[in-house]
Amino acid sequence: MAKSWYPVIDYLSCIECGTCVNFCPHGVYDKDKAPSPVVVSPERCIDHCHGCGNKCPVGAIAYVGDDTGWIPPNGEKAETESAPCCCGEACENDAKVVLIQYLYLDLATCDRCIGADAVLEEVLLTISPALETAGYHTKLEKVEISSEELAKEYRFLASPTIRVNGQDICESVQENAC
Repeated sequence: MAKSWYPVIDYLSCIECGTCVNFCPHGVYDKDKAPSPVVVSPERCIDHCHGCGNKCPVGAIAYVGDDTGWIPPNGEKAETESAPCCCGEACENDAKVVLIQYLYLDLATCDRCIGADAVLEEVLLTISPALETAGYHTKLEKVEISSEELAKEYRFLASPTIRVNGQDICESVQENAC
């Protein structure tokens, strides 16, 4: 069993076929969530085992701690870090980008906007290492909707709005006082 080796799922590529969940005999994945691969017991993964990654039909699995140069059979080379550019930092051209847009009316007085802003930053601190392991770079774009033109340009319906790669994470809009 490994402490610094476990699978990371690229959910943007994953087709939720359940192959990895059904393959793993070590209980790394939550069988109740199948066919969605949800890693619930990373400590049970076997150090340097690429079994589930080798079975994945779309190459949607990378591994934290992989130093072997392993390449998913049906995907691209798994990278453990975003490649640095000439400035020494990860750049959009060096990794797949997850664009998070945070659209808001007022971060000075609106409790709902201020609270969502703080939670969003905390979530990004938590998930960014896993995304980077899977070859993704997160880009947070905060936009204050300060005019009717901006509201139209961003198709802004409610404050706050959070979008991931253009998709609003809220399924419905409920109007209430800001």
